[in-house]
Amino acid sequence: MDRRTFVKTVIAGSALSAAPALPALAGPGTLRIGLITPPSHQWSKSAEALAARLSEASGGRIALSVHAAGQLGSEAQMLQQLQAGALDMAFLTLGELSNRNAQFGALTAPYLVRDMGQARRLLAGATAQELLAKAGRLGLVGLGFGMAGMRQVLLREPAPTGEALQGRKIRTVPLAQELDFWRRVGAAPTPLPLPALYDALANGQIDGMQIDFEGTWNSRYFEHASEMLASDHMIFPMIAVGSGRRWATLSHEDRALIDGAVAETLEELRATYEEIDAIYRAKIEEAGFPVRSVDRSYFGGAVDAWYSEWRVKTPVLERLEAEAAEL
Repeated sequence: MDRRTFVKTVIAGSALSAAPALPALAGPGTLRIGLITPPSHQWSKSAEALAARLSEASGGRIALSVHAAGQLGSEAQMLQQLQAGALDMAFLTLGELSNRNAQFGALTAPYLVRDMGQARRLLAGATAQELLAKAGRLGLVGLGFGMAGMRQVLLREPAPTGEALQGRKIRTVPLAQELDFWRRVGAAPTPLPLPALYDALANGQIDGMQIDFEGTWNSRYFEHASEMLASDHMIFPMIAVGSGRRWATLSHEDRALIDGAVAETLEELRATYEEIDAIYRAKIEEAGFPVRSVDRSYFGGAVDAWYSEWRVKTPVLERLEAEAAEL
């Protein structure tokens, strides 16, 4: 499938078949992958594409059962299942990994990249691969990085300047670098699970959220907001991991087959997001919702202050900066 056809398939979506209930330990030839995103999200669609790719590459010998929308629990719970060998694979945000090894969170540095193309190349680059190898210390096998759309800011009430964000409750993921950024902006970072966001925005539990265009449109968050700041201020990486315990039971042939299938799927995912961001921004704007572009200066001195601290705390950050500057 060429890239254009793949993208059209992505946007159109496809029905996901209900996954059968499986025992805690998957049977021979059957693997399970868990993720928190709903079926409409590109990560879930990519997991389905991976399942099809594995089945074809193995002649039907390897089946992958996709458990989206947090069917297997939160990311913290899935991480425990992976470490115990009770779950085979997962697509995870960096929150749980970064809280165990802060180096992972360096990939979410504000304004580390200028656009999706640069983000795509950085996540496939040498420094990202060094970070991927660190997953082994957590009982995981790092298989590669994907991503969602660049982070934007969706607000219940407009914020003409960065100073207007003072004290506002902005939903984030529980990732130290992300929380610190919003504190420096002067906002009140408020971690919430993904399924709770629509109601939290609707009832005023939060004043806004850090989100992408895709999620804003598919989950209809804009129905309870008044403005979107197109800031492109952070990458939102996804890490594909396998269970170290489960990986050890696989043959070298199957490991290579899975590794190759995941690599192809993640490359398609990263490439697709260059177009997904533009497509979903256009959908939001065509619906008449206000989208306003802002840049690094909108956040005042918060970005520079953030870098001053995190370059010391996570030395890998400077290598990421240097690599990004060459892309």
